[in-house]
Amino acid sequence: MPRISAVSPKDAGAIIKIGYRMARKQVGEVPEPFAVMAHHPKIFVASARHELALQKAMQVVPESLVELAVYRTAWTVGCSWCVDFGAMLQRLNGLDVDRLKEIADFETSDKYTDAEREVIRYADAITSTPMGVTDEQVASLVDTYGEKGVIELTYQISHENQRARFNHALDITDQGFGSGDSCRVPWIAEEASKVT
Repeated sequence: MPRISAVSPKDAGAIIKIGYRMARKQVGEVPEPFAVMAHHPKIFVASARHELALQKAMQVVPESLVELAVYRTAWTVGCSWCVDFGAMLQRLNGLDVDRLKEIADFETSDKYTDAEREVIRYADAITSTPMGVTDEQVASLVDTYGEKGVIELTYQISHENQRARFNHALDITDQGFGSGDSCRVPWIAEEASKVT
């Protein structure tokens, strides 16, 4: 249970209810971080707009590499919610989700390509404290993806650090997206028990 409870639809204002409907349409359920953030409608709306704009802005780096970097960042920070959601996104994109079990051994695992290893190393360098990004890393990524691509990758990894740390701080844990059984938000269980 998160340190701050989720706002149920019956307690939500009109804008939050619209946001909940859009989230259900997009991912099949209301993500719990979204429902916790609903306590502050202005941040809720700002976050939702930002996420939608970010999705549209990503055009250079292959989505599979971005998702892998974001997943590794969430895994490193220790955000089980983000790891769960990231696994779902990779599964929905037709990627090999089983290889994520070997993310700790990405350097030696045959499940990862050289390009994936480079992106994971970059995610690790950004996420470490103090940050460990080198000139050589950035130059190599610029050679492959261009400056625009490095901006995308850096922004996504940095943004995942923000999301993962927000969720981890508020003890928002996995919701079952990765398994396809997303039902941990409290009012979902209440609604299901009323139906049966």
